[in-house]
This record gives sequence, C-alpha cells and structure tokens, in this order.
Amino acid sequence: MQNALTAAPPYPVEQTIKRIGANLRIARLRRNLTLEQVAAKIGTGVRAVRAAEQGKVATGVGVYVALLWAYDLLEPAVELADPGSDTTGLAGLSETARERARHARKLDNDF
Repeated sequence: MQNALTAAPPYPVEQTIKRIGANLRIARLRRNLTLEQVAAKIGTGVRAVRAAEQGKVATGVGVYVALLWAYDLLEPAVELADPGSDTTGLAGLSETARERARHARKLDNDF
C-alpha cells in the first residue's frame, strides 16, 4: 500500500534512507555475505534485504535494524532520537510539557 510518504518522501528523508541502504550493502559485502545468508540470519526474504540496500522508503524499519544487528552495527543506532540529545526538545522543556501526544477526551452528559 502506497501513501504520501512512500510515493513522494521529503528529499532529505529519501536521501538518508538511500545512504543507509548503501552503507548496509557495503557492510554486507565487506563481511563477504550473500543476500541469502543475511536474509536467513535475520529471518526475512532476500527481497526485503535487497529493498533495504536500495533504500526503499516502504521497507520496514525492522529490516533496517535487523541488518544493523546482523553486521554488529546496532550500538550506534540506539543513540537515534535519544531524548537526552534532543536539544530542541530540551530547550522547550517546561513543567507543562506533555506526557502524551493526544488530548484527553471530555465526558459529556448528553444521552
């Protein structure tokens, strides 16, 4: 199923995913692994690994993270979106900061 993100992702998003895919391909080749071997190790099909290496936006994040794990590159990925490194978010932090993104529903007595 295609949505606006997969049909026309923002350019920086598309380029970042393509670069990650290319990096994953280089990591696989440096380890002298085939697509089949890596797919078997992470429990998916060759098509999913190939799609990740091509930087396809619709490829699930689980495939990308599993590939990082397979190549022993997972540790740096843990730092992605670390709340402690979110300078913009920390700058706006206040006592009224939200704990949830959605608004609480008000109950009404209209029966």
